[in-house]
Amino acid sequence: MDIFQIMYFPDNETIAKVEVLADLEQDVADLTVAHEAKRILWFPSELLAPEPDTDPDAFVKQLRERAKGISMPARVALALNTLTEEGLPHFHRLLATYLGGDTFWAKWTNLWTAEEDRHGAVLHDYAHDSKILDNPVLERMQFEYLKAGFEPTWDKDPYRVFVYTSLQERATQVSHANTGKLAGQYEPLIGTVLQNVAKEEARHYVFYREIFLRVLARDPNRALESAALIMPSIDMPGISMPHFREMADVIRRAGIYGPRDYIRIVEDLIKFWSIDKLEGLNEAGRKAQEKIMAITERLERVANMMETRSRAKTFSFNVAFAREFAME
Repeated sequence: MDIFQIMYFPDNETIAKVEVLADLEQDVADLTVAHEAKRILWFPSELLAPEPDTDPDAFVKQLRERAKGISMPARVALALNTLTEEGLPHFHRLLATYLGGDTFWAKWTNLWTAEEDRHGAVLHDYAHDSKILDNPVLERMQFEYLKAGFEPTWDKDPYRVFVYTSLQERATQVSHANTGKLAGQYEPLIGTVLQNVAKEEARHYVFYREIFLRVLARDPNRALESAALIMPSIDMPGISMPHFREMADVIRRAGIYGPRDYIRIVEDLIKFWSIDKLEGLNEAGRKAQEKIMAITERLERVANMMETRSRAKTFSFNVAFAREFAME
């Protein structure tokens, strides 16, 4: 890592973590090569284009007619997913803080940003073409979200960055995939769009979870302490956007993404990282290991309580033309 980054971090523990990340540079290079070898690069204008030698105006008219059938919960999910993806500047800043300089880390961060940028673009373009959302309202929400900033508690710990990105990429993949299935029942094009986005989120998830696995191999005690602080719960990227909690409640009730999905994500990562099998830990490492192994039981209680207390509710969002709809 360059000298500016070392000077930026004031405490010895964080410096030690940055040095571990520097030691992973060849791993990053190899994983980046593997990532690109499996990727099929796509662009919004390609996914949303009419067939060659067909009438583009008729294509858009037919799209809008089909899109009328998309349910209100699916529209809310599409709005939230679009805004989440368009919060990319927050995440590029957070990653670049630790992974800057002329290294493979910076090359990965720039590649990741270039891939992620297309996600917000294709969803925004789809919303514009299909007219399923009130686009001026959507754009104002994006403006307010970016203006509000995103300052998570994990942004000063490079290990926590990778735990968070592992969890968040997988959660985003699940949300996009399930939204695509729900909305795609009525309008197949958005199903195809979200399938492409979800597949790319899955590849990013594979990268980040593998990086943290290698961090665990080099510095297990501190890595477990960082994981134990993040894994009990994560704030999704859109937490600071207008009406986020109400929109997230709709998505939970629609079965797109909720606490039980997060439980499965945590279970999968505990298994992949073999957290229960780590040995030779110091006292702090063992306590963190025990805390992590108890997370899923606690999350089950939270999910049960949320489902027990849930009551039928009516929702209305300006971004979805203020149309009221009820959900159990």
